[in-house]
Amino acid sequence: MSILPTRDLFVSALLLTLATLGAIDNENLVSCATTNNTPCNGYVLAAINSMPRGGGYGVDTSAVNNFGTAIRIENEKMSILPKKSEPSFCSGATYLVFLKTLLLLQEQQKVTLPLSTLQALLPNHLSDGKGFWGCWNANGPGVARLFYSLKLGPSFSDLAAAQPGDFLKFFWTDTIGAKEHGHLVIFLGLEKKEGVTTITYWSSNKSTHGYGKKSIALSHLHHMIFSRLTTPQNILNASSLPKIDSYLASLLVRSSSWEEVKAYCHVSN
Repeated sequence: MSILPTRDLFVSALLLTLATLGAIDNENLVSCATTNNTPCNGYVLAAINSMPRGGGYGVDTSAVNNFGTAIRIENEKMSILPKKSEPSFCSGATYLVFLKTLLLLQEQQKVTLPLSTLQALLPNHLSDGKGFWGCWNANGPGVARLFYSLKLGPSFSDLAAAQPGDFLKFFWTDTIGAKEHGHLVIFLGLEKKEGVTTITYWSSNKSTHGYGKKSIALSHLHHMIFSRLTTPQNILNASSLPKIDSYLASLLVRSSSWEEVKAYCHVSN
């Protein structure tokens, strides 16, 4: 990939936000934007910028229980307390950013969040495939499945179409489902260093001791599923999700093919 300049003011604004995150070197940025930009990505990046750093990484029961205390509803308003969710884990960290994004959009009167919607977004220790959190946290393409089911935005696998602020599930191997090795992150950009293309993302990572950005060689990744928030107002339908998504629930005990993922989540190439 060649290194390209940014093309419009929106990308410049994203770079400014990313620079405050220390995410990427502007001079080495590989431009991925080939489609019209969406303002929701800027809100996602702003939400990341409000998150703490570090705090520890964990995937045990204690981490899951702490995560549940980080999301509160009082007087029909939601508050997010990310430091309560420490140590953190990848799906929980990205979920907090997603919720923060919705709250930022609500502040700007871009979306309405009634009590029924807020209650539907609470984790409540839901298992894979059950409720909004149970889908987000599921094996396989949980976020992409949610975005398709609620029409929150498109999901795609084409790296050339990716933009900073896209949600991203990637897999370290070809296995998707019960025995997968994957990571749920937020895409920040690409760099080329000494001839090696690296991908930079934000999540909760073991190497960053919790919340933080990380860069790895792109060649380490197998499948990638990007999901872009474009129609956040459709979050109003969260309370009408089926009690269980049978496809995602099944991935607790079985594997899924890439073709099946694309079919169930309408992932474009």
